[in-house]
Amino acid sequence: MYNVKIYVTYKESILDPQGEAIKTALHRLNYQDVQDVTVGKYFEMKIANNGQNVEEQVEKMCDELLANVNMETYRFEISATEGA
Repeated sequence: MYNVKIYVTYKESILDPQGEAIKTALHRLNYQDVQDVTVGKYFEMKIANNGQNVEEQVEKMCDELLANVNMETYRFEISATEGA
């Protein structure tokens, strides 16, 4: 069994309107030191050890469903659990 954590965020060249709105709200609350806010998606999943390359599976999931590869970038962490 594998634990997978996937982080999806906008590419640097893409405007993040939700992040900008949060930054503006934080500034209104006197958190002036906040320079940038990036909003993204976070996924956690458990994948059974079925003999296939889990990294390739996760890449395919991200490319096909979890991330819009035209606008977003992703990274992931895979860790084996007991009995994997």
